[in-house]
Amino acid sequence: MSTEIPTPSPVEKSAASSPTAMTNRKQALVFVALTLILTVATVWGGRAWFKHSETLVFATGEAGGVEAGFANKLAAVLKANNSRLRLKIVANADNAKALAQFDRRQADLAILRTDAKVPPRARAIAVLDHDVLLLLSPGSKKIASLAALKKRKIAVLGGGDKDLALVRSILDIQENTEGAARIVQAPANSTLDKLLGSGGFGAVIAITHASKIVKDKSYEQYAKRGAGFVLNPIDEAKALARKNPGLSEETLETGMLSSAPAIPDDDLTTIGLEWLLVAQSKLPVGTAEELARTIYENKAELALPDGFASKIEPADTDKDAFVVAHGGAAGYINDDTKSFMDRYSDVMYLGVAALSIIGSIFAGIYTKLTRVAPERASQLATAILDIGERIEHAGSLDALEALQEELEAVLRGVVIGLRDGTITSDGLDTFRLGYEFVRDEIAMRRDSLKRHGGHDDNLVVVKTAHGG
Repeated sequence: MSTEIPTPSPVEKSAASSPTAMTNRKQALVFVALTLILTVATVWGGRAWFKHSETLVFATGEAGGVEAGFANKLAAVLKANNSRLRLKIVANADNAKALAQFDRRQADLAILRTDAKVPPRARAIAVLDHDVLLLLSPGSKKIASLAALKKRKIAVLGGGDKDLALVRSILDIQENTEGAARIVQAPANSTLDKLLGSGGFGAVIAITHASKIVKDKSYEQYAKRGAGFVLNPIDEAKALARKNPGLSEETLETGMLSSAPAIPDDDLTTIGLEWLLVAQSKLPVGTAEELARTIYENKAELALPDGFASKIEPADTDKDAFVVAHGGAAGYINDDTKSFMDRYSDVMYLGVAALSIIGSIFAGIYTKLTRVAPERASQLATAILDIGERIEHAGSLDALEALQEELEAVLRGVVIGLRDGTITSDGLDTFRLGYEFVRDEIAMRRDSLKRHGGHDDNLVVVKTAHGG
């Protein structure tokens, strides 16, 4: 009687355990995890790269002017707020040259006053300030109308040639005419009392920032000295604004120039202009929106010492505005609620692209290099038949039980292999027939051994009966 128990075959060990390198299922899970991790890292890295890579060219007038001053303030605010936007400030000789640079698309941002020639691609981001026209006359001499003003000698206080041109335009006086000769630029460092007193002017026109007037105490001081002057309304302001869209009707509030005595002593109508921060129409909406958000949320930090930009206002978002608002600024001003797709479409597009590329790379690696080639189920029928051939040599129930366990191990290996992809279902019917045949042979052999007390002396008899 032999009590030798057959050792498990290599097929049993291979089928019952995962492949040495890694099962296909585990590989797939690892590659999926790596794909997701690398996709997230790519999207985050891409957004971080683009977030800190945008520089806007800001064209300004002379380096010491209000435009350059505001541009420098804005650059500092963007940096302090860790914005992805940076400014490259390019100073020009004057505002006209800055706007020409903007018009040639050599700058992304500029500042213009609405009586300037507006570049066709300019879109408003914000109203930085207002200029108002102050029409002053000496003593108690009121000016009844603009027509009456044409007959007087007029001094234009500050502002240069553009203010002279604006006054001529308002009064409808052609250049190089007798009427134009009466409109002159006030001498440098002129004071209001000299112009209205010994200067011999019948009127003084000052075009100045509304924000600056509040801080200017010269009007109040001059009024307190008793010389007196009249701040005249411009009743034709509404008609002028309709005729020239760059102009607007403005109200000077009571006491705006002087609180004691109150000048004006009641709300007064005059002509106004706006100073606009403009951007190129093709500036990305997201960029314009971030720029507008930074400006509107940091107004106090953007005001200049002389008061310019101390009362920043939203750009006019109406479609018929003199300078149409940029879509990004309008979106922020109107507080448009963005959908999930609007907010994260760039992230989603980048994520889909990264997922596709990285997933394809790992799929290629898995398919061509690391994947354990699946074994056909029919190929394992050989291991089943090998067990069947050893049944007749099993001379005891213990040896037969060892074969039974070996057979079941092969079956478990096939089931596991079908689950994790290391074994295909090709030839599964053949494997099943072999398994059932050997299982039945083991059962018959076990019955025979039990009938004869567990001994193999009746092996010939059993074989003869089986052969039959």
